Amino acid sequence: PGFRPGRVPPRIIDQRVGRGPVLEQAVNDALPELYGKAVEEKELYALGRPEVEITGLDDGKELSFTAEVDIRPKIELPELNDITVTVDKATVTPEDVEENLDQLRDRFASLKGVQRPAENGDFLSIDLSATVDGEAVEDAQASGLSYEVGRESMLEGLDEAVTGMSAGETKTFSTELAGGDHAGEQAEVTVTVISVKVKEVPDFDDDFAQLASEFDTIGELRADTRQRLEAMRQQQQAGQARERAVEALLEQVEVPLPDSVVADEAHRMQHQIQDQIQAAGADWDTYLQIVGKSQDEFTADLDEQARASVKTSLVLDQLARQEELGVDDAELSYFVTRQAEQMGVQPEVLARQLAEAGQIGAAAAEVLRGKAVARLTDQVNLQDEAGNQLSYATLIGADEAEAEAAEVVAEAEVDVAEAAADTEAGTDEATAPEASAP
Repeated sequence: PGFRPGRVPPRIIDQRVGRGPVLEQAVNDALPELYGKAVEEKELYALGRPEVEITGLDDGKELSFTAEVDIRPKIELPELNDITVTVDKATVTPEDVEENLDQLRDRFASLKGVQRPAENGDFLSIDLSATVDGEAVEDAQASGLSYEVGRESMLEGLDEAVTGMSAGETKTFSTELAGGDHAGEQAEVTVTVISVKVKEVPDFDDDFAQLASEFDTIGELRADTRQRLEAMRQQQQAGQARERAVEALLEQVEVPLPDSVVADEAHRMQHQIQDQIQAAGADWDTYLQIVGKSQDEFTADLDEQARASVKTSLVLDQLARQEELGVDDAELSYFVTRQAEQMGVQPEVLARQLAEAGQIGAAAAEVLRGKAVARLTDQVNLQDEAGNQLSYATLIGADEAEAEAAEVVAEAEVDVAEAAADTEAGTDEATAPEASAP
């Protein structure tokens, strides 16, 4: 009080606040820059937050400290074209085409009422009510339910009960309730059939082709169906190729994993799971019961997953450096837009959140790892189960135009260039240290 902000004499600050807090703030302000210079001078690729010890502090003269931090391990990658990856065949048979067309016909089917006893495959409208020890079960009363005979998707014994029943008939049978307050208890269930209907599918002719598609003839629809199935199988092959190429590379590479980095990854994964549990309104014990694991088993599995995640990241980062890959603003914008769509937020909002949280570098690293996977998959020896040689570029060729268009849209929607300025994707960012003055 009594001084303008920024104009308080140092001796007054020392008197009012104390010299210790002043030195502590000075040290914490200086450490990140000094530590960063030391890492740069030693050409270290630091991982995680360092442990800092102040070894000397001569007020007004000198500060000395030591910092211990995990560094990126040395990774030797094999020749990529020596790796063989096998994926499923993409052959589309005439039976596959007909099955797909039958499914299409089924979607255009209609239900027609019949005056006969119910048979397997019929669609019924039914009323259900249940009692336990003569008392009505409130959560087991329903009217106008639609049920397909033979699906066995509602109550055990229901299919046997309704088979042979006609509209207006009622029957009672015994069964065990699967849910609700009386789950596991024996109940008397009364079912009344309101109506019996059969599914009628349209004839497989040119009229159906015109109804269900933009084509005029069944021949054109069949040819288009084959083409779409082949494209879908190719996409499945491309996904398999990427996944199996990474698995094959990891099998051939030994990586000493820094314990602290693994622990940080395990903590991050557990925190993410806890957030999902909380959002679902459940608790931790309930979650463990659902997944059928004890706390020790969960911890062991999480550690294994964290180790696999860290190894994958380190290997792909090394591959990106070895291949001299980089990330431009358009690619980063496209990534942010896709993530925003999945999260249900505006791209500009997510871009701002990433920038404010200092996560632009992490986002760029994810993009770079994706490019490393693509480069890896393009370089390996790729074949299908029959031994036919495949080209990853050919498998994904159908999607290139769509991806380019998406990038243009993303570039117009999201501008993260400023937030990501001078961010070199693939460079491991060391977390700045913080320490208390002695």
